[in-house]
Amino acid sequence: MTPMHIVFLVVAAVTLFAAGMVVTTRPLMHSALWLILALGGVAVVFAMLDASFFAVVQVLVYIGAIAILVIFAIMLTRRITEDTSHQHNKGWWLPLVGVVVLFLGIVVGLRQWNGFDTLLPALPADANNLALFGQALTSPDSYVIPFEVASILLLAALMGAIYLGTEGKRGKK
Repeated sequence: MTPMHIVFLVVAAVTLFAAGMVVTTRPLMHSALWLILALGGVAVVFAMLDASFFAVVQVLVYIGAIAILVIFAIMLTRRITEDTSHQHNKGWWLPLVGVVVLFLGIVVGLRQWNGFDTLLPALPADANNLALFGQALTSPDSYVIPFEVASILLLAALMGAIYLGTEGKRGKK
């Protein structure tokens, strides 16, 4: 087993553990922080696959924008939805067992695969797929409309969080 395999297995274990903690942790802020770690693990996997563009997009869009928006919404609405109940799920062990079984299944499946020990081929130097992808994102005939719709939805979510956060303050005056 090469050092890259060991790094991948460690990153995969941390990512799966963080994903399990996202769904088992009851406080929303802790769950959002675990989500950032899980998304960071996915970015590391992209970087290990020499998909540097997708790794950067993962960090900028998912960690830098969406996860921070979720944390911002939680911080604005925390007093409205203040939870005084028990802070841990009773069935926390069930997702943990599922994550461990899934991880072991992935490891066993990869060990039996013939291509597990082969190295990735080098990308050709004249590959301009990244330039074509960038043009597709900004072209009016391609993906600019879904990109703008997603930004409007994120703006609407932010405005909703601000409204919910200020609604409690208006009622106390």
